[in-house]
Amino acid sequence: MEKIVVGIAEGKTAVEQQVLISYALGSCVGVCLYDKSRKIAGMVHVILPEKAVAVNRENPYKFGDEGVRRLIQEMERLGAEKKRLTAKIAGGAKMFETGRPEWEIGAQNVASVKKTLAEEGIRLIAEDTGKNYGRTVSFYAGDGRLEVRTVRHETVVL
Repeated sequence: MEKIVVGIAEGKTAVEQQVLISYALGSCVGVCLYDKSRKIAGMVHVILPEKAVAVNRENPYKFGDEGVRRLIQEMERLGAEKKRLTAKIAGGAKMFETGRPEWEIGAQNVASVKKTLAEEGIRLIAEDTGKNYGRTVSFYAGDGRLEVRTVRHETVVL
């Protein structure tokens, strides 16, 4: 099985016997989209909630809103149909105790991703978000399975 690494602020697609992997999601969110009929998968590693609030806006994959929309476009180019896409997300942890809600970027990332998915008409079918620990995710294009691994917790399969 071919492994495709999705780095920070990247979006990538996979088909059939490929797996998308993103390491060390802390406050970042891994957004995984899947077209079951075509076995086309996509993942974006979001680091900020919205493009509008950022200083450096060049890379759309940084953002929960623009990253999801760009990933949809890339998947459609491969033959996926937006109306068939489903979503699974992981990450969005509260890695540090700040005492200030406006600094809780993980929760803001999750909220932005969920809002964008709803606006685009994509159903969120599973998530493993929040808490206070990082995650590594593997998203399998063959069956749409999302494995979420952590250091001190059991692997979760979504």
